[in-house]
This record gives sequence, structure tokens and C-alpha cells, in this order.
Amino acid sequence: MKTSLTLIPSLVIFITLSSYITLNRTSKAAQPDIPSTLEIGNGLKQALQQGTSKSSDQLSAVNGFFGNAAIKILFPPQAQKAEKTLRGLGLNKLCDNVILSLNRAAEDAAKQAKPIFIDAIRHMSLQDVTNILMGPKDAATQYFKRTTSAQLFLAFKPVIQNSLNKVGATKYYGDAANEYNKVPFVSKMNPDISSYATQKAIDGLFYEIALEELNIRKNISARTTPLLQKVFAFADSQQH
Repeated sequence: MKTSLTLIPSLVIFITLSSYITLNRTSKAAQPDIPSTLEIGNGLKQALQQGTSKSSDQLSAVNGFFGNAAIKILFPPQAQKAEKTLRGLGLNKLCDNVILSLNRAAEDAAKQAKPIFIDAIRHMSLQDVTNILMGPKDAATQYFKRTTSAQLFLAFKPVIQNSLNKVGATKYYGDAANEYNKVPFVSKMNPDISSYATQKAIDGLFYEIALEELNIRKNISARTTPLLQKVFAFADSQQH
């Protein structure tokens, strides 16, 4: 009985030390490695290149725009009354051709998006990168909107115009405008659709990029390289 009693203090000390060691190891394991400034820069740029490339590839595929209800390009708001009037006159096929050709033009132009975004990523400063990594869930998308919208529009417009011509959108929309403008007592419809289609194509890209950004921030399986895993694990730890 005495032997058992003398063992109790030793047993308590052993359990306490074991618990401390286990807790300490767990605590250390839970702490991610702190990435260097260079790793943060390279990691985030890698993530943005992955996201923008995937978005561009998805949208440039057949039905990338036309088959996506969230970004499908329809008649411009100011022309929707014209569309309704034309459909009322039995010109459904003409209206359908306009919508299909607008989306085909955007899909065609989306092929050109990848190098434009990659160039924008390449010119990010380390401060930009840090602000994006530690910022809100759409920080990168907002950065792109703020810094590349004007350049994207200038770069996209000739591509969109060529695409519109190639897929017949210019002709179809011009035909729709001409038919509508024959209707008495209506405000004339502008037959130029290129600026509208350009902006909608860019909006669609930003929409998809925002989804990809959120996916990488929230979904660990989307972090496909060790560098992405390290950088975003660190970012996750700083959000709590």
C-alpha cells in the first residue's frame, strides 16, 4: 500500500509533463511557417495567375458566356424595349441571333485576356501583394478593377470589334437596329454595340476571377502547390 502511495506523486508529474509536451507540440504544429516577403509575393502572384488563366480558359470555351446565366450578354438595357418590340413583330430569330453572336464575340475575345492579366500581375509591387493577401475576400479582383479596367477596355475593344464582325454580331445588331428604327414614333436605337459588348466581356472576366479568388482563399484543395499552401495558411492564421 505504501509503495502505491509513493508512486502517485511520480505518476502525477509524468502525466502533467506528458500533457504539456503534447499540448506544446500541438500548439507548434498549429502555427504555420511564416513565409518571407518574397514567398508572399511569388505565392500570391502564382495564385492570381492560376485564377486569371482558369477564368480566361473557361470563358473562351464554347458557351463560356452564352451558357453562363450569371454573365450571359443580353440586349443593352436601353435596347430591351426595342427587343420586345421586335419580338412582338415576329422577329424572334433576329433577336436570338443578336444575343448568341454577342456572347460568341465575348468568348472569342476572352482568349486575349490571359496575357493582359498576367502582365498586370507581373507589375504588382510587394506592397500591393501584401495588401491583397491580407485584405478582404475580393481584394485581388478589386485591385484588377482599379488598375486595369481602362487598359483592358482599350486592349479589348479592337478584339471585340473584330470578334463581333467575325461572328456576325455587328450585322445582326445593325439589322435589329434598322428594323426597330422603322417603327414610327420610337426613339432611335444606336446600331453600335461594340463598347457595350467590350464592357460586358470585361465584367464577365472580373466575375469569374472573383469566384476563383474566393475559391483559393476558402478551399484548401485549390492551393495546388506547396508555396500556395504555405502563403495562404499564413494568411488564414492572421485572419483570426
